[in-house]
Amino acid sequence: MKIRTVVALAVMAFLAVLFAPNLLSVGATSRLDSAGALEAGHLWVAAGVVFAGGILTALTPCVFPLIPITVAIFSGRGGPAQAGGGAPRGRGRAAALTSCYVLGMAATFVALGIAAGLSGKAFGQALASPIIPLVLAFFFIALALSMFGAFEIALPPALALRLNQVGGAGFAGAFSMGLVAGLIAAPCTGPVLLGILAFVATHQSVALGSLLLFLYALGVGAPFFVIGVFSFNLGRSGPWMDAVKSVVGVVLLIMAVFEIRLSFPSFGFNLPAAPGIVFLIAGLVAAGVLLGAIHRSFHGSAVEKTLKTVGLALVILGFTARLDVENVALAQSPGGIPWVKDLDKALADAKVSHQPVFVDFYADWCAACKELDRKTYPDAKVRNEAKRFIAVKVDGTHESDALGKIYDRYKVEGLPTVIFIGSDGTLVKDQRVIGFVEPAEMVSLLKKVN
Repeated sequence: MKIRTVVALAVMAFLAVLFAPNLLSVGATSRLDSAGALEAGHLWVAAGVVFAGGILTALTPCVFPLIPITVAIFSGRGGPAQAGGGAPRGRGRAAALTSCYVLGMAATFVALGIAAGLSGKAFGQALASPIIPLVLAFFFIALALSMFGAFEIALPPALALRLNQVGGAGFAGAFSMGLVAGLIAAPCTGPVLLGILAFVATHQSVALGSLLLFLYALGVGAPFFVIGVFSFNLGRSGPWMDAVKSVVGVVLLIMAVFEIRLSFPSFGFNLPAAPGIVFLIAGLVAAGVLLGAIHRSFHGSAVEKTLKTVGLALVILGFTARLDVENVALAQSPGGIPWVKDLDKALADAKVSHQPVFVDFYADWCAACKELDRKTYPDAKVRNEAKRFIAVKVDGTHESDALGKIYDRYKVEGLPTVIFIGSDGTLVKDQRVIGFVEPAEMVSLLKKVN
């Protein structure tokens, strides 16, 4: 790889670190809620809403990490010639494989959605188990090692030959990858699905709920179908493809670290949010790219392997440290909202002081929750309006019986959910936040509560 290309990649990495929090934003909100159309009996309207919501969800940065995974799975998998010496498989087989991938995603959405609707748990709550993030982390690490050339993801020849005889190797594998992809995307999709989940929980209509969840999943999978088909014949040869695979591997390892931290929240650097610290971290990441995180190979000399290892370590640790600094900066934001954690105590204090209360239900695995913390709550007008409230954060990262009772009490069906309680102690039933909202809308909602 030419030196100017390496430098360009280092500059891009530097900028990515600086703007990393903004790259994690979420676009789909409760505005795409289908509850109204379902209750009115307009099933076709509801179907269109959930399908469109799926497409919009797939286009948000929250789901972006699935793009390199999709490319990694399908690029260069035109594969060997068909049995009998035919021509290499073309776009027809690509469409079949990517269809299996999307169907795998749909199966995960339907299963999680129905379970959430019937149990009353928040969609994506499966990630509250510390085991699930570790399984995902293992999956990401294995796929990353494949991208770095440690091994090729392929079925054993004997099994592949048998599958060829019943429709071709890889269909089961693509479906399995889709199951995992659906689990990865689950935390990003809750707000759009609340209408379906509420309908399932209220009417116990599992069949109709399953159909709508399936349509939503097809909407999420539609862009990945296109990506899978067109990446199918990218090929694996050439330095450019090796560089692409290295970039994909880096992204996967960063995702693995993120998943591990969901199981071990104390794992981190606890760096101070001091001026210039972000630029220092960005410089270390850029240095990692220059050393060889992307353009060097693990198949070269011992020196080359060492440089690539050090470069990868700097890049991955740098992005992890960047998110740590962002979290510390949010926590130490001057004039920030003074959150309390004990809901019952907050309600008791509010009753004595005749103050209204607003409660933010969040989780570490919830992407839209982080967006509220990053963009909405730090806004000066939101902070100013929130001064007359007692502000409570209820952590839904890990399941518990006490948390389940709170969800039941306030009908929390997905995260993030923000509810408002008036100064008279009654829940404001006709307004709540589900998903991400802009600061102006949050200010408007707060002003309506007395």
